[in-house]
Amino acid sequence: MIPSQAYLQLHIAALLYGLSALFGQALQVPPVVIVCGRGVFALAVLVPLCLWARGSPNHSAFPPLGAAGKVTLMLLGCALAGHWVLFFMAIQAGGVAVATLGFATFPVFTAVTERLVFGYPMGPKAWAIIALATLGLALVGPGADAGSASLTGLAWGVLSGAVYAGIAIANKRLNIQAHGFTLSLWQMLGIVLATLPFVGGQWAGVTPMGWLLLAGLGVLCTGLAYTLFIGSLQHVSANTAAVVIALEPVYAIAGAWLLFGNRPTLAMAAGGALILGAVAWASHSPGKPVAGSL
Repeated sequence: MIPSQAYLQLHIAALLYGLSALFGQALQVPPVVIVCGRGVFALAVLVPLCLWARGSPNHSAFPPLGAAGKVTLMLLGCALAGHWVLFFMAIQAGGVAVATLGFATFPVFTAVTERLVFGYPMGPKAWAIIALATLGLALVGPGADAGSASLTGLAWGVLSGAVYAGIAIANKRLNIQAHGFTLSLWQMLGIVLATLPFVGGQWAGVTPMGWLLLAGLGVLCTGLAYTLFIGSLQHVSANTAAVVIALEPVYAIAGAWLLFGNRPTLAMAAGGALILGAVAWASHSPGKPVAGSL
């Protein structure tokens, strides 16, 4: 694969990740149903992919995944389910732009948490990143009272970013050696097992169009997006991938504008630019791994 193809794959993955927010806004069902359905359809893609990859040289280079590794990945999947539920709650409360920009702060949370928890020094760069992200959130947030739906959506979005930062750090620290498809499959299984008990009879409220949207969310925005993302990482640096994936909110906001008429305000655009700038700056660290947002 030539570099231009890898960059194209990355941008398509970022676009598909952004589209997941649009699917979330179009689906008129509780977030836990969206998350469970997304996990089920993602498994339908990942199971055959894992079987196909099992015979590849890249897959055979990894040691067999033991029971402890599988349980750990499923627990990470449970945490990922919580992140997704919060993210779709943010979308339903505040809209695509507010939710995605709130979530986009997760690399900032990752950088700051690693410094605070693992003793990395907090230099001027770290404080500047925090200041940029904070100012951006202040601009993205509505000027109305604190009880407004938009402000609630922003809070859920930021919280989803904080949870995802914890997941990214855990993935990095645990460093489970397995093929990317295998890692994702066991986490998807954890997502389904964590959410299925809370769905109950709510499946009855999913319309035929809803099932089609859930299939698109799981197959396109999860299975296909992750496949493209993993493939591109073999040809581009982690830092480059992090910056491209940070464009996810841009694609999501543009799509919401085109499809739903949700035009962002000037203040929101300025705040989004500051947040994305902070994300790009936080991601610019030698050797820093990047994780797809799924």
